[in-house]
Amino acid sequence: MRRRLNCCPRRFPWFRSSWSPKHDVPLQPLPKPESPTDEVVDNTPFEEKIKEPDILVIRSIDPCIEENGLHHRTGKYELMSREYFPQLVVRRGQHFKLNITLSRPYDESRDGISFIFVVEDEEKPLYGNGTMVAVPLLHKPDRHLPWNVVIHSVSEDVLSVNVLTSPDTIVAKWKMDVDTRIINNGAYSYSWESKIYILFNPWSRHDQVFMKSDEWREEAVMNDVGIVYRGTYNRIKPVIWKYDQFEKNILDCAIYLVHVVGKVKGNYRSDPVKITRALAAAVNSADDEGAVMGNWSTDHSGGTAPTKWIGSMEILQKYYKKKKPVKYGQCWVFSGVLTTICRALGIPARTVTNYSSAHDTQNSLTVDYFMDEKGSVMEELNSDSVWNFHVWNEVWMTRPDLGREYSGWQAIDATPQELSEDIYRCGPASVVAVKDGEILRPHDTNFLFAEVNADKIFWRWNGPTQPLKLLRKDVYGIGKLICTKAPGTFDREDITYTYKYSERSTEERNTMLKALKQSESLFSRYYLNEDFNDIYFHFNLLDDVKIGQPFDVSLAMRNRSTSKSYKVSVILRVDVVTYTGKIGDSIKKEQFSVIVKPSSTHKVKLAISYDEYGKRVIDQCAFNVSCLASIEDTKFEYYAQDDFRIRKPDIKINLRDTPIENTEVTADISVENPLPVPLKRGEFTIEAPGIEGKLKLKVKAVPPGEEATGEFKFTPPRTGRFAVAAKFVCKEMDDVDGFVMILVEPRKEQNGVF
Repeated sequence: MRRRLNCCPRRFPWFRSSWSPKHDVPLQPLPKPESPTDEVVDNTPFEEKIKEPDILVIRSIDPCIEENGLHHRTGKYELMSREYFPQLVVRRGQHFKLNITLSRPYDESRDGISFIFVVEDEEKPLYGNGTMVAVPLLHKPDRHLPWNVVIHSVSEDVLSVNVLTSPDTIVAKWKMDVDTRIINNGAYSYSWESKIYILFNPWSRHDQVFMKSDEWREEAVMNDVGIVYRGTYNRIKPVIWKYDQFEKNILDCAIYLVHVVGKVKGNYRSDPVKITRALAAAVNSADDEGAVMGNWSTDHSGGTAPTKWIGSMEILQKYYKKKKPVKYGQCWVFSGVLTTICRALGIPARTVTNYSSAHDTQNSLTVDYFMDEKGSVMEELNSDSVWNFHVWNEVWMTRPDLGREYSGWQAIDATPQELSEDIYRCGPASVVAVKDGEILRPHDTNFLFAEVNADKIFWRWNGPTQPLKLLRKDVYGIGKLICTKAPGTFDREDITYTYKYSERSTEERNTMLKALKQSESLFSRYYLNEDFNDIYFHFNLLDDVKIGQPFDVSLAMRNRSTSKSYKVSVILRVDVVTYTGKIGDSIKKEQFSVIVKPSSTHKVKLAISYDEYGKRVIDQCAFNVSCLASIEDTKFEYYAQDDFRIRKPDIKINLRDTPIENTEVTADISVENPLPVPLKRGEFTIEAPGIEGKLKLKVKAVPPGEEATGEFKFTPPRTGRFAVAAKFVCKEMDDVDGFVMILVEPRKEQNGVF
């Protein structure tokens, strides 16, 4: 705490020369101090200096943690709940209360008090850019001032004030000084040791992030546990993700990422468009020392595999401590961390998954595949790809830079895919603009449009001197499902309709043509297949296969002709594929030559055993299954491909007792071994309330068909809803997870004792 006595109030000429307690008696300018600085600091011990009874001295300031936390919905922040020296976290555009203890009762007829608020981490705070604000103590609000400090009540030597910040206040950590003086007498300055964290305010109608929906506001700002959807569109994998936006150092880390890594300065820190665009770059480390380093290989040495993370807290706490990128992340990790940061700052945010997500590298709004005569993808010619799933974020805000019609959910993406203005980031792009095909609207709307609505084009490559042959155009293969966690439940909500019109609708095709006309890279069709309708092809996959089981893929060919037989050559193949669409090892390939007789159906099938795929499977047990069929004596060729994922078992967590605060709870944990081989060197990783860090349980060898089991204990520190989450890894099977939501009840009083 810093105290100054007998010095002129700092920084405001209006306070020194023209203000008086009753606002009608001008004050004379005080003598200029001999010191070259703007103030004189007296180092005499505080007790010896306070001899003049007229000087109003501030002894302490009570941040009214409980009351402000309730009204601002910030009581969950660890900063507010610290037992010693809590910090104040409030939302802008809404008053907060301070109780100021004085050396004597406040006398409004002769005491002048002013408040100076400064953004702590700005090198040169200025009034002009909003990083410094000076406010006199008033008896009633003045709507002409951006900030107000108004007397709430006076009780003996305690002065209660309400501080009302503007709805466009810079979101940052602020420090506060209080200057006091009396007419024709000394002055005093008090620097408050506590800091004030000012956040965005989705509850304020005047804030740019105001959200009308109560249920979505509760979900997108206050919920600290969510679901991230992975897998494939036909085998969805929901995974728990703990956002933990209220935990220790998370808010400080968010502010650091905005200001230091994202380089958002001055009054730009009040704009959620600027902040979220900067965060989309700051969360990844592609061009800076951002929070998370991406790694899409199978080698995760020196770090943690992306599939092993359960939430954001460990990542951000580790990053904030060392200021070095945490290893490693993939799209859902980037998205989970970005959701945490946005929610910590008060920006409504949700995690969104797009299944069959296009990565258009050429801005052509198409994804082009080049096939050889064997039906295999020619990786050397393919720069575009389709991810089995891709996870990004949506943030809620108005868009004054675009117009009211483009307000609402905005897509942002921290996964480093393509450069945007020379930095790896994406968005914020209005979801409304994406749906309407307005691809020239900022920021990166064209890339988002392609991710959800591009056309897949399959070309037959016949050599560098031969024309490309268009095998197939798939206008329904991209953006097959876009979803997010529903508000207030752990159900999945389909939001595909917000990004695109219904497939096979006139609006959808018209929107695509509208977007293509705006694109600088219009694609051409070099060669069209001849019309051929006699043979109807149906490519079929099983939709529920557990890892360890065999599976098969088949192609059915129905001859619609009543008089003519056709000879058809078919290649069926199954390849390993990463979730980002990169083709890996070939599992199996087989060629068939069949005669399809008139008015009949012929089926060819490729069977795959666990022995054939078990040692080759990578990433998230995903496969690319394709077929190339050629009809003899015609130029017609049929090509189709699809993604396929085999299912892994879920971890089961059962509590033996009802969870009660500050009471130890015992839980059982188990997972099935579905493989035809034993599981060796298995390990559970568990996060639960009251467990600091992660709990690890080793598991002995588990024979086929049996369960890996364990027991663990935890002590919930407080009441409320919590997630107990777990991962299981072993040499033979990884990326296995499970969770259970629990409601911790308060302890009951028994005979007057808890």
